Amino acid sequence: MRTILVAAALAALTAGASAQDKRPDYGTAVNAAGAKKIAAGVLAECQKNGWNVAVAVVDNHGFLVYFERMDNTQTASMDIAVGKARAAATYRRPTRVFMEAINKGGPATATLPGVFASPGGVPIMVDGKVTGGVGVSGVTGDQDEQCAKAGLGTT
Repeated sequence: MRTILVAAALAALTAGASAQDKRPDYGTAVNAAGAKKIAAGVLAECQKNGWNVAVAVVDNHGFLVYFERMDNTQTASMDIAVGKARAAATYRRPTRVFMEAINKGGPATATLPGVFASPGGVPIMVDGKVTGGVGVSGVTGDQDEQCAKAGLGTT
């Protein structure tokens, strides 16, 4: 009987793992020119709304390609923008999903290295592949995400 229970538990775990969403592959890393263009779109959206933010663009491995901050942006936002960009690129998903998982009481998401559980980090996608990440910080998470998406042209 015990063997049957162990086998059933293993089958359930295997089925759960295969049912997980497939994350997109990594593509060719965003270059400096592309990163500057994304940041310009972010900053235009933030300026339009009167929001002072920091914006970071990283490559597909989470390494910083471009960073800019607006005058009078809160000091903490510098590191947060970079962290959101890295999390979006390396985990290949928007940082909003971490906040939602934690709010639902999901598994130990908060203990994963480099997790930023706040909206504002979005993967950069080209032809269905992750080429980097953009992170914005300085206003609310939803506003940060709005600006990040504007920089990617997805608003």
